[in-house]
Amino acid sequence: MKDSMTKLIITLTVIGIVSALVLAFVYQWTLPYIKEHQAQEQKEAIFTVLPEAVEYKEVKKDSITFYEGFDKSGTRVGVAQKINGPGFQGMIELMIGVNPESEKIYGIRILGHEETPGLGANIEGEKYKNNFKDKVFADFKVVKRAAKAPSEVEAIAGATISSRKVTNIVERAIANVKNVYGGDK
Repeated sequence: MKDSMTKLIITLTVIGIVSALVLAFVYQWTLPYIKEHQAQEQKEAIFTVLPEAVEYKEVKKDSITFYEGFDKSGTRVGVAQKINGPGFQGMIELMIGVNPESEKIYGIRILGHEETPGLGANIEGEKYKNNFKDKVFADFKVVKRAAKAPSEVEAIAGATISSRKVTNIVERAIANVKNVYGGDK
């Protein structure tokens, strides 16, 4: 009995060690592909929120990373920032593109979230993201009806908290841009 228990423990230990080694190997083998995919996804997000840009440059200002977008002639057409914050279920990460000179938002793209499927997850939908498209910098107010004023953001039905959380993240990004690239007109 004692001998079979020892064999069982040794067998399970060996299986555990081999499994851990295989997982570590697979992780190390796939890591470059994962990083490449993340870099490509970030590049696509930058060009999505800076539609006039054909190239961008990563710059660090006040310990914040920005992506300055440039057109064909080399003129800066906007600034993107990857930023995250708490949502209803977990963290929300998004990319926002703005024009600091005209104080206008080009758009946002949700990069990751843990919001409720079918409700808060609708922050990824075009209808919700269009709430911010071409809006001027403002203190936004989330409303449970169609937005009428330029500073209003229409909440997602059943996901008002997620809507507010994304709006808070957008406002933080705007504050960062104003702080670094120049404040109120």
